[in-house]
Amino acid sequence: MLRRPGFIYFDIDDTLLDHSSAQRAALQDVHEAHPALQQVSFEELSRVYAQHNHRLWHAYSLGQINRHALQRHRFEDTFAELGLGVSSPEAVGREYMQAYRRHWRWIPGAKAALKALSQSFRIGFITNGFSETQKKKVADFGLEALAGPVIISEDVGYLKPSPEIFAYAEAQSGAGAGDILYVGDNLVSDIRGGRSAGWQTAWYAPQHTAEENGEASFVFRNFEELQARLLPG
Repeated sequence: MLRRPGFIYFDIDDTLLDHSSAQRAALQDVHEAHPALQQVSFEELSRVYAQHNHRLWHAYSLGQINRHALQRHRFEDTFAELGLGVSSPEAVGREYMQAYRRHWRWIPGAKAALKALSQSFRIGFITNGFSETQKKKVADFGLEALAGPVIISEDVGYLKPSPEIFAYAEAQSGAGAGDILYVGDNLVSDIRGGRSAGWQTAWYAPQHTAEENGEASFVFRNFEELQARLLPG
């Protein structure tokens, strides 16, 4: 059951902006640009990279490694496992980040819904990621003009779903826990994290139905559904 919120926080990656497609397209650009990488298929490169990237982000979230180790090892370890002789994994990593930025796009319907909702609600953003990358997204897509607090995990020192980042965001919003709605795509970091903070949650899950979820206050498959639910009539 979704009550009318007093404040709405949005996740950014894979909720408002299509991070997964940008990540895949950037990796494909790198694969096509380097003959040494073409010893394996793009799908194999993508699979192994995803495994190492996930492992390293988890270690980063636990404070076991810093961001520089994450950025270095996700390509270095991928190439080592695949037996690819790449002289400078760090240079490939920099190329990847440049390509990743070129491929940023809105999730369909997100821009219109965000603009409409910002006229009726106070809104903000909470996002995991590196500060300069996420701030560039906020600037490039004009998000700062629509919102109050922009909470970035690297700036706060905690990643979602850590309770500390939600407590910090709640204090920045000026709203009580029961008056905040968090909109996100990730069941663990967004929905369970927000629910543990005592917030309402709206799960953006294009491939799921409401019957498949018992955790979020509301499940929506497209932004027209979210807008209709929050701005009825």
